[in-house]
Amino acid sequence: MAYDFTRILDRSNTGSLKWDKYAGSDVLPLWVADMDFVSAPEVLSALTERVNHGVMGYTKPNAEVVDAVLAYLYRVHGYETKAEWLHWLPGVVPALNVAARAFGEPGDAIITCTPVYPPFLSCGPWQGKECITSHLKLADGEWTFDFDDLEAKVTPKTRTFILCNPHNPVGRVYRDEELLALVEFCKKHDLVLISDEIHCDLIFAGHKHRMTATLSDEIDDMTVTLNAPSKTYNIPGLACSFAVIKNPQLRARFQLAARGFITEVNPFGYVGCAAAYNHGEPWRQALIEHLTANRDYLYNFVSQSLPGIEFQQKMEATYLAWMNVEGLKAKGVENPHAFFVENGVGLSPGSDFADGNYLRLNFGCPRSILEQALERMAKAVAKL
Repeated sequence: MAYDFTRILDRSNTGSLKWDKYAGSDVLPLWVADMDFVSAPEVLSALTERVNHGVMGYTKPNAEVVDAVLAYLYRVHGYETKAEWLHWLPGVVPALNVAARAFGEPGDAIITCTPVYPPFLSCGPWQGKECITSHLKLADGEWTFDFDDLEAKVTPKTRTFILCNPHNPVGRVYRDEELLALVEFCKKHDLVLISDEIHCDLIFAGHKHRMTATLSDEIDDMTVTLNAPSKTYNIPGLACSFAVIKNPQLRARFQLAARGFITEVNPFGYVGCAAAYNHGEPWRQALIEHLTANRDYLYNFVSQSLPGIEFQQKMEATYLAWMNVEGLKAKGVENPHAFFVENGVGLSPGSDFADGNYLRLNFGCPRSILEQALERMAKAVAKL
């Protein structure tokens, strides 16, 4: 089946977080991780069938969605799991906050690596924990962990490490040896490892994602894996994610922490999840082909037509590009994010990810929108 990733969708009057941010202005939104594509037809068909059933009551995960997730984890990632290991949640952000609440006591600490998805930075403080950050380092043109800095930052009160793999926003897919070194760090300091792998099915050619928990049975026993079909299949609004927790003690603490304030997943979330994992693979492959072409176009355009902006590493995963803008600051642009908004392009400010020298650009859109946005950026930079 041919899938159309060129169609321009009118998302006005739909409550779109992405597009309503600049409602009433001529700003192209390339910020939040939400793609401008119609979801896989198999997902839409399953949702239509569920609507036609007509009853929208409280819903628990049935055998179809559980089997779909277990089969997907084994088929795609070689991760053999059991139904009782799954804990369902209405999103990975709630899952991060549950994990922050579950492990350690109030006043303890969580450690993570920046730049990183903003909820990694907020979940600790929101749950009464200190957030310790260690900046990734560039080594041989790749973003990776700075273990000297991690050792300097970790404290006796640190209880949890939150990993982002693939790493949003730098786009790294960590190799086995990097993950094993991180695991040794966590074992040395007796840290529970929370591994957010929500972008793990958006990997570009030449790279392969390794689920942290599959490195060994021992590592599986100390890891809480967070995942969802939302980013891959462009269904974040269905609010369905899951944690995979083998260790029964960790699982019990996680379940207790979620009690009373994490609601059931809605019926459409379960239906969309099952349909995506059972039938969405052809659509996913077509999506990656489109994203690869967009990524390459973006890199070539920036290198040729946007002086003052550079990529320090080519994205290995995700549809989110991490762009260094120190060159623009050197040209007198004090606030690059505001500068581009004024010139019709809405990006994510690097300060949200704990590094103000960067901007994040979402290229999960039709090529024509990406081209228009980049032309606006080039015109604005040319005026400098």
